[in-house]
Amino acid sequence: MAKVATETKKSAANSVTSSKTFEKIQAIIDRTSNKAGASIRVLQQAQGLVGYLPPGVLKAISRDMKIPLSELYGIVSFYSFFSLVPKGKYVLQVCMGTSCYVKGGEKILDTLRKDYNLVPGGITSDGRFSLEMVRCLGCCGLSPVIAIGKDVHRKVKPSHLKDILSSYR
Repeated sequence: MAKVATETKKSAANSVTSSKTFEKIQAIIDRTSNKAGASIRVLQQAQGLVGYLPPGVLKAISRDMKIPLSELYGIVSFYSFFSLVPKGKYVLQVCMGTSCYVKGGEKILDTLRKDYNLVPGGITSDGRFSLEMVRCLGCCGLSPVIAIGKDVHRKVKPSHLKDILSSYR
């Protein structure tokens, strides 16, 4: 555990994690390192703790699991469920598939930019929402749709956004 705690001190200026978080990550490594798919399991659980995978966390995992950092970055960049940037408490996905785009997906994005200063890949200043554009949510008959976590909102109009977003605290 001393290795991971040391990482916190080394990257204090760049770190968003505490030594307790690094201790929890070390415990995950200790429990998981002998199992199949250990690197993905550790990355998933570390992201669950921190909310994303900052460089300090990846370096600690790399060092303690003896996996090249480049291999971890390869895994993280391949799987879409991993994130190298902070995400909001709620991830807002705007569908930009053909049906949603034609029925107003772009207008929804424009409203989010204008009224909430939220751009794809960005996060609101209060950390409540982050925004992703997705190719298809599989709800073409309900378009345009947005998803917030597991909730799918259908036939969304820009004028609905205020009510939808205010229901998430």
